[in-house]
Amino acid sequence: MKVDWAGLMRLGLVRLRLSPEVFWALTPAELLLMAGLDMRAPMSRNVLDGLAALYPDEGE
Repeated sequence: MKVDWAGLMRLGLVRLRLSPEVFWALTPAELLLMAGLDMRAPMSRNVLDGLAALYPDEGE
């Protein structure tokens, strides 16, 4: 899953006028919700498994 960080930064810092501190404390889902762009499709098991493989819990 690739995240469009440039697009999210434009959305948060320019369109929503968030401070960098507030922007970086948000998750992408929270940022989209603040912008009124809800994520209608729930995360599938395949996407969750892919994210878990990319970012495994530490110590396991």
